[in-house]
Amino acid sequence: MSEPGLSIPSSTFDYHQVLPAPEGSPPRPRYWVHGLLLLATCFTTLVVGARLEFNFLHNLPPFTAGNELLPFFPVGWALAQPSRLLLGIPFSAALLIILLSHEMGHYLLCRYYGVRATLPFFIPAPTLIGTLGAVIRIKAPIRSRTALFDIGVAGPIAGFTVAVASLAVAIMLSKPVGRGMALSDLQLGYPAIFHIVQDVLRYFAPNRAVTVLPLSQVYLHPIAVAAWVGMYATALNLLPSGQLDGGHIVYALAPRAHRLISWTTVVVLVGLGAWAHRSDHQGYSWWVWAGLITVMNVLTIRQRQAPDDPAIPGSRWALSLLAGLMLVLTFTISPFQIAASLRS
Repeated sequence: MSEPGLSIPSSTFDYHQVLPAPEGSPPRPRYWVHGLLLLATCFTTLVVGARLEFNFLHNLPPFTAGNELLPFFPVGWALAQPSRLLLGIPFSAALLIILLSHEMGHYLLCRYYGVRATLPFFIPAPTLIGTLGAVIRIKAPIRSRTALFDIGVAGPIAGFTVAVASLAVAIMLSKPVGRGMALSDLQLGYPAIFHIVQDVLRYFAPNRAVTVLPLSQVYLHPIAVAAWVGMYATALNLLPSGQLDGGHIVYALAPRAHRLISWTTVVVLVGLGAWAHRSDHQGYSWWVWAGLITVMNVLTIRQRQAPDDPAIPGSRWALSLLAGLMLVLTFTISPFQIAASLRS
């Protein structure tokens, strides 16, 4: 959906449109749908995780396009020996827990404020990470700007916290890059939080090579890829536009500025894409996100997300600084680069 062979998790595009209150009693939750989607997502993430773990154990490049019909989704390789799927458990479990934490942050705050919402829907897909993420659907109006703020910020805080913990574990399970190892078909760009977590771990384990070497010389454990997805999702969700989590936060803080800030975000993303493209960093993904957010803004930006009164408490302004800090720590201008041979 962005670069060739890549699909971006839809949880990163955390779209929570406020729907009008339906008449009559609420429909019963369809738990079987949630369960079926979760099982399917477990399978697709196990496929990806199995290959990542296999490559890690054998000092092979982490991301290899291979000869599969769908690049970076080695379902044929995994099913040739179904026991290989067991290798994918660490990656799959970490990724699903991170995504679940994000969505449950929203869901639990909806319950706290009496806002009707669905349980998370996981979305299986044959993508680079085996999923298009997870979403909840808010099915009733949000009654105050404070509730809107808390529901919007709870997801990123929960997902970010679990992703940081996962990253710390992953770095300690990592190893130095083997001599002569070929370059990966896809290179991840690491946000600031990766370097900060490594620096903190260096304080506790100064003799471990993985805490001292530059990240470019560390073969990160597959759990770190799950953490990277969590960070990328956090950054995209916190973009201050439309009905993304960041858009909810901005609307709660300053409803009259929401439209201007939303469109300014689109312009910034277009500029980032142009800069990255000129620098040979493949900025197409930012143009894709700018296009998606533009569509979302056109469809929903005139909708009121919450009543103007009462005003939001001053404590939420302080908490918004945390949201801004998370955006800075998880954002990277060049999140991934695909090998030139795959782009030709």
